[in-house]
Order: sequence, then structure tokens, then C-alpha cells
Amino acid sequence: MAESQEKIIVGLDIGTTKVCVIVGRANEYGKVDILGMGKVASHGGVTRGVVSNIDKTVAAIQEAVKEASEKSNVDIKRVQVGIAGAHINSLQHRGMIIRNDGEAEINQEDLKKLENDMFKLAVKPGDRIIHVLPQDYTVDDEPGIVDPAGMAGVKVEGNFHIITGQISAAKNIYKCVEKSGLKVSELALEPLASSEAVLSKEELEAGVVLVDIGGGTTDVAIFHDNIIRHTAIIPYGGNIITEDIKEGCNVMKAHAELLKVKFGSALANELSENEIVSIPGIRGREAREISIKNLSKIIQARIEEIMELVYYEIKASGMEKKLAGGIVLTGGGSQLKHIAQLAEFVTGLDARIGYPNEHLAKGMVDEVKSPIYATSVGLVLRGLADERSSGGAINIGGEHITDEKKKTALFDRIKDWLKDEVDVADYK
Repeated sequence: MAESQEKIIVGLDIGTTKVCVIVGRANEYGKVDILGMGKVASHGGVTRGVVSNIDKTVAAIQEAVKEASEKSNVDIKRVQVGIAGAHINSLQHRGMIIRNDGEAEINQEDLKKLENDMFKLAVKPGDRIIHVLPQDYTVDDEPGIVDPAGMAGVKVEGNFHIITGQISAAKNIYKCVEKSGLKVSELALEPLASSEAVLSKEELEAGVVLVDIGGGTTDVAIFHDNIIRHTAIIPYGGNIITEDIKEGCNVMKAHAELLKVKFGSALANELSENEIVSIPGIRGREAREISIKNLSKIIQARIEEIMELVYYEIKASGMEKKLAGGIVLTGGGSQLKHIAQLAEFVTGLDARIGYPNEHLAKGMVDEVKSPIYATSVGLVLRGLADERSSGGAINIGGEHITDEKKKTALFDRIKDWLKDEVDVADYK
């Protein structure tokens, strides 16, 4: 292949409805050039964000990688992979270290020690820690410090947002990627990736809720003062809306999906009683007539339920009064007509649709600008940011490792974590 792999990042989104691969690199202006994209249907290999059939998922990954590789002229070897699903949980925890020399400056090693200690927390059986995200720090009882590096102090405490997931789900993702002939550069929580693509710096500071409505799940991430405050995965997405239409209108699933995409609305009152769509009958049977208003009533009922669950997560986070940036809706489900208005009605917060446009260079594939690809584009952005900040260090679970002894220790930890299901030696 003609293109060099250097500084080229590949994002792999293994979703419930699609597997998407996007190849990108940073240009001289700090924007991202999309070199190529591959997208194929998941064919039932993924259920609610979790791999349920290894062979089908591997086949889909290989097909998407082949398409992206041909379009970008890049030999794809490593990928940034997203993880989601109802098994994802989050918690808050506080850590503390006592330094021997209170006069010496607090450095990044001190902060990294605090962060690494969080990976030692006991979690429920079958779960492992995926991300440890710093919130703020306290130095010698002085709270609310965002970055204590360079300060003097004896006692350093940190508040951390910790995201956990089932080890079996992570293992299956690694298995699928390995069987596809690829290596995992980073396993990242999908709403964190999506936030990289669709949220502005102003929204992150003012307080904002990211709602990524995918095929199998709806991912929620809440930010304030540029810090992630809460994450949640709601086990409902676009597929359950399609199933509702299939049952409510008594049509085939393929027709239900078309009805949702072409004619569906999240606000039934915005539509006329007289709008009718005709669905072809099966094997010569008479065509069925479907009222667009009745169709949208079915859709509205499910979207209202999803938004009520989002609002519950907002209240549970304690950030309800600190969200001047409102709600940003993204993912395939966000393309439903009037969904932003319904979100505003249910939550009382301003809402907009999030497009992964801001960080993309002109001339790239127009299709990638759709909310459907927010996660894939976000994974590329995360990879490029990691490349700049780590100088080529290995990144696993948000941890940058450059020292060879630390690399070896980390690989040992991962090998134990995955119980030898992945050939970790290949990552060295």
C-alpha cells in the first residue's frame, strides 16, 4: 500500500446494526482528513452493543476493513475499538497518597500513582475496570484543584469517575479483532468517543449531556467544567423502535425499518391525519395502508420512554441545574424528525443534533458527517490525541506507557485480565 501507517489512526465501531471502520490522519491545520471508510451490516453478530456471534462479527469486521483499506490505500493493522452495552457501569471513588517530601513539586508520576491505584479497586465478580477518569484533586485539604502538578504538598487526594464492564464482553471484542488479523490500540467507551466528535469546548465547560442513540443501546455521558461527571448505558435503541413498528403495524421488519427512517417522527401531533403510506403485500397479497400519524405515535411512545430514562440519569448525576449546554443528540436514532423537540419537552433542557463536522477537514467523504458515524470519528480523534500526548506510547484503558518495565508489567496485567484469550505478546 502506498500510504504510510505513521500517524494514521483507524477507528472500529462494532455496533448492533453496523460495523464501521474509518481511517483518518491529522493535517497541518489540526483537522482530520478522512482517508477512507468501510461499513457493513452486523448481520446479527452484535446484540445491544455486545458481541453475540463471534464468526458473524469477524466476517463483518473483515469486510469493513477490506473496504476501508481499499478506499484509503492503507494497510490496516491496528484499530481503536469502542465498547458499549448494558453491562457498562460507572462509580465515583476517592483516592489518596501521602508524599515523603512535602516541599518537592507534585509531578505526573504522583498523579499517575493515584490513578493506577483505582485499577486495584474491588468490583463485582465478572467485571473489570475499563476507564479511570480524574475529576478533581485536593492538596493538603485545599479542594477543587483541576491540575495540582507543580504544587507543593504532602497529602494528595483525587476524585475519580470509574467505568467498569464485563470481562467476557471485552474478551469477545478482543477475540473478534484478533481473529480479523488486527491489534487493539485502545478499548474506549463509546460515549466518550462520540463526545470527542460532536461536543464543543464551550459545551463541555458549561455542562452538557451527550445522548448517543444507537441500534441496541442509548449511551449517556454528562460533562461539566470540562470533566466527565456521569455515564450510563440505557438498553434501548433504534432496533426496539423498529420492533415496536413491526408489531404495531403488523409489517415485516425490513418494511418497519423503512417506515421508521423515511416517514417516522418523534412528535405525532406534527403530522396530518390524512397522510397514508402503502406497503407492498407479501407474494401477491393486497398492499397495506399505514397511517403516518399512527406510525409516529408508536415511535413517540418509545422515544418518550428513552428520554425519561435519560432524564432519570441526569437527576441521578446531581447535575440537573448545571447543564447550560443542554442535550446533544447523536447516533443513528437522532435522525428521527422532531426528536430534539421531544427531548426538550421531556427534560426541559435545550437540545440539538450533534454532527461530527467540527474536527473534519474539507473534501472528506460527505457521508461521514452523519450522526451515525459520531462514534467512529470520535475513535479516530481519540487515537490522534493519544498519539500527540503520548509520543507513540502504548495506550490501554486510558493509560499511556512508554517505560519498557512498566510496559511489561502492564502486559502481564492485561494477560491475566483476559485469561490468555488474547496473544498479548503480539502487542509488544
